[in-house]
Amino acid sequence: MLGSHEAHELNELLLSCTNSIQSMGLFLEQAQDPELRNMISSHFSVHVQDYNMKVEFVSRSMSRDQLNVPQLNLNANMAVEPINVQPIQPEVKLMKLDDRAIATSYLLTLKRAGREYAWSAFETTTPQLRAFLEDAFRMCSHQSFEVWQFMARRGWYPVIQAPSSTIQTLQQTYQQVPYHQAPYQQPATQNVLQNGYQ
Repeated sequence: MLGSHEAHELNELLLSCTNSIQSMGLFLEQAQDPELRNMISSHFSVHVQDYNMKVEFVSRSMSRDQLNVPQLNLNANMAVEPINVQPIQPEVKLMKLDDRAIATSYLLTLKRAGREYAWSAFETTTPQLRAFLEDAFRMCSHQSFEVWQFMARRGWYPVIQAPSSTIQTLQQTYQQVPYHQAPYQQPATQNVLQNGYQ
């Protein structure tokens, strides 16, 4: 049986997932860039799987499935800073979304969902549900990184490097703890004997 708080979290997550799937369907219809459309299409099936697993948890308090968490897409050749940052201004009248608006909306959807999964995992006492929510967070984290890479290459989401003075201040402020100087913890059996218990 699910706890009442777990049921509430699942309800919110199911509503969120319904919105994500419907938005992705709309994005697939309107996206013009083949790379953007292919990326959203490749993500779509795991969002459907994620939704169906949540429905299983509501119905059975468990799921027989394992979420297909995508690998983190590390593209070492991608430039951190785009050559040409594209300015943006919100449109107040539009009939459809352009590729930048689609990518932005999708990225923000993944970020919001990821935060909800992480928070819900902390509020969950059913081990299998907690593990599923952790997987769902990783799904959103990995996919959002891929979307960000796509946007950064086009100058739609630039990375602003921290000033060297900030990095130097942090380096001077925090020092590593040598492992050999960490407090020594006696084995539990010795503690028991020292306290006179057997």
